[in-house]
Amino acid sequence: MINYIIIKLQKKTVISSVKKPTVRPIFPFTAIVGQEEMKLALILNVIDPKIGGVMIMGDRGTGKSTTIRAIADLLPEIPVVSNDSFNSHPSDIDLMGDQVKEAVDKQEDITLSYIKVPMVDLPLGATEDRLCGTIDIEKALTEGVKSFEPGLLAKANRGILYVDEVNLLDDHLVDILLDSAASGWNTVEREGISIRHPARFVLVGSGNPEEGELRPQLLDRFGMHAEIRTVKDPALRVKIVEERSKFDEDPTLCIAENKDNQELLKEQIIAAQEKLLSVEMDYEFRVKISEVCSELDVDGLRGDIVTNRAAKAFAAYQGHDRVTLEDIQTIITLSLRHRLRKDPLESIDSGQKVQKVFEKIFTDVIN
Repeated sequence: MINYIIIKLQKKTVISSVKKPTVRPIFPFTAIVGQEEMKLALILNVIDPKIGGVMIMGDRGTGKSTTIRAIADLLPEIPVVSNDSFNSHPSDIDLMGDQVKEAVDKQEDITLSYIKVPMVDLPLGATEDRLCGTIDIEKALTEGVKSFEPGLLAKANRGILYVDEVNLLDDHLVDILLDSAASGWNTVEREGISIRHPARFVLVGSGNPEEGELRPQLLDRFGMHAEIRTVKDPALRVKIVEERSKFDEDPTLCIAENKDNQELLKEQIIAAQEKLLSVEMDYEFRVKISEVCSELDVDGLRGDIVTNRAAKAFAAYQGHDRVTLEDIQTIITLSLRHRLRKDPLESIDSGQKVQKVFEKIFTDVIN
């Protein structure tokens, strides 16, 4: 009986000494097969977050969530002020909270740390308080002080905020999201406390068009719109299944096999971010982009602005000093297809319509 107990104890000791991974492995971005339109839209928004995010609409089971998590895992770590609730940048005023700004103004010492780019999921059942932040009731009751408890917008600052099934999200929450994404700030008024903090994030929404469409005025607020469809090519489907099976069987090996490609893409994105401000676009191209928007009867000027930004981001990604015709042709459908007025009697796809007008307006340049 005594021997039996000793053996059990020894086994327990051995089991407890086995070190288990504490971080869930993420499917490598470069191992994702197909869906090039979605991948490009995400990369361009990472290069220039001011593009305004991306809406991804497509069939179920096409890798939307997997791809979005993969791009966040791919990005390099960012410097933040230690123990700050808003992931404040140590030197950029637009990306730091008020307390950090005061500390910088007073030339106080600031401790830095490096974290992975935040990836925040917004569940469909989230409340406004959970999204924007609220008063810390526990602290108010125990210590008698009014304290702010940050919400998901604070956690997403300088990262990616992902909303799956965004077309099913309450409209007032979508309004808050889009306003914060556009302004880069979140303001909360609660119980006599006014809190304003940076909320600069890449807003990514996904959904299935069968479950309902977004209101046109909300859809227009997303910078880009990617449409993805189930792959029909049998050979490509087999390749996708094989890559996924390889990852499920041994995630560590799959990540190791894609390490070089991941590092190469990471370096390409970093180089594009650094090059972005120096990329130039000819005045003639800017005029023709506006002509395309006018011909397509696009409301407002967001279409013009996003197309210009996206073209520069893609040019930087390609290593170009100036935007080329091919750069514009690659991104113009992503930037404009969701801004067209829908005619139920029209048979032509919105993406094809954008390309048709592009070819018409840019005829002299193409020839």
